[in-house]
Amino acid sequence: MDSSLAARLDALFAPYQRSDTPGLVVGIAHGDALRYRRGFGMASLEHSVANTPYTRMRIGSVTKHFACLAAMLLAEAGKLDIDAPARSYLPELPARDSDPTLRQFMNHSGGERCFLDLFMLTQGLSMVPAGAALAMQARQSEHNFPAGERAMYTNGGYQMLSIVIERISGMSFEAFLAEHLFGPMGMIDTIAAPHDMQILPGMATLHVRDATGGWERGLLPGWRCLGEGAIVSTLDDMLRWIAHLRGEKRIGSAATWREMLTPVRFNNGEVGTYSLGLMQTRYRSVSMLHHSGGSIGGACQMLTVPEHGLDIVIMTNADTINPIALSKRVIDIVLEAHLSPVESRPATSVEYPAWLGTYHSRETGAYCEIVDRDGTLHLIHHNLVIHPLPLKLVPNRPRTLALDDGPEGALYLKLHSDGTRLDMTQCGQSQTLDRLANAAPHAADAANGLVGRYVSLDADALAIIKQESNALAMSVQGRHGAAHYRLDPKSNDMLAFTPHDPSSMAYGAMRLSRDGSGNTSCFRLDTWRTRNLLFTRIDDGTTP
Repeated sequence: MDSSLAARLDALFAPYQRSDTPGLVVGIAHGDALRYRRGFGMASLEHSVANTPYTRMRIGSVTKHFACLAAMLLAEAGKLDIDAPARSYLPELPARDSDPTLRQFMNHSGGERCFLDLFMLTQGLSMVPAGAALAMQARQSEHNFPAGERAMYTNGGYQMLSIVIERISGMSFEAFLAEHLFGPMGMIDTIAAPHDMQILPGMATLHVRDATGGWERGLLPGWRCLGEGAIVSTLDDMLRWIAHLRGEKRIGSAATWREMLTPVRFNNGEVGTYSLGLMQTRYRSVSMLHHSGGSIGGACQMLTVPEHGLDIVIMTNADTINPIALSKRVIDIVLEAHLSPVESRPATSVEYPAWLGTYHSRETGAYCEIVDRDGTLHLIHHNLVIHPLPLKLVPNRPRTLALDDGPEGALYLKLHSDGTRLDMTQCGQSQTLDRLANAAPHAADAANGLVGRYVSLDADALAIIKQESNALAMSVQGRHGAAHYRLDPKSNDMLAFTPHDPSSMAYGAMRLSRDGSGNTSCFRLDTWRTRNLLFTRIDDGTTP
């Protein structure tokens, strides 16, 4: 890499070269040669240890395609059928009209709820024991959607896939990956680490920004993370793996890799962006094969542009750094001469003021806000206010805005001409949301008939709703911990909920059902990854 490119990359990452904050490590290969390999910021603020190219970090959900390849190796050996119903291998799971297959677990089209989302909703960051994930998946009487109808990102399917790998192979998930993947590839610093209580040599501490501007230690909230996000690795090991991913294969047959790279096809014939633990999308006319991953206090992006032999690994140990955005800036710099202009431009609030507002579907539970952030429109999906998503114009599609392709594919929004309704389309499935009135009900009015105790059998949790001064609050007690939320009325029968303390993690919406007297008999919670979670009122005479 010439000195001018290196200087531009140094400038890109210079803001993270500090001794008072955590940071990241960056590895870039281009044309089958290592071009850039550096560490920035601190691996441990507690012990004043800097990040280096040798620092080990969690890769989060980048683990998923390793889990898929492990399953495919068992399929090659005739021991596993990824198109068989998952219940063939996990009879503990509930029967459904259309049981999801292992393949649907792998491409997120199975429709099952996610144990991790349910645990974070009901007990925040409390540590959950080994075995709790399968128990939570097994107790679900309802699902998010019928298998194959669409995609919704879920860690639960990958936890289940990993258990199947263990049962069929007779080995632990960690041992199977070490023997069949990491060892043959020479990935000597890579392991599957099921929890963050282990002391691992050379491992960066995960850091979470606290409310005062300081830092807290990040920890996975459980003792048995598997194929959903267990791997710890280094730049050198991951660059070695990406070169294998886009080049000649040493592990897995040609048929296996065709399966690994075949995008999901939904029941309606629509084709998505997600295959088996990997995504294939385009950016400025180049095709990318990639996956990102997040942990509590860190993130990772693994990306290759095969046609140009460009491989990028960025791993962070701070929850304030976005490696996905940084990886695209690396593409801008390294492949500048090969890129087309940006295909679409942001939607501005000056041009599209009529879109600003709050929308909800009583039928499906879909809830979103379109807000102004620095002059451009952003979507807040299911009240996830910490993660507003920029909206862009869609060429040749009037009155339509979109999000960049994600694991579930592109999401399109179309505002009706009268401005009262919004069509939301993803995976070929459309739903219509109604615009909510700007003036929301007062909390005191919403409290009438709502305050009380409610139980969810699927979540194995008790919710207590109270009125505190002029505000509404909900405390949820799960089997292993509790979470606390603020409730904000948005309409007469819908409220949004937001974490009330740092250890509570979920954001979403609450739909109320009332009896003939106007009292709430039950409600359903909808989050980004959980739909229709039922809580029913308990008439036990207890005052909340």
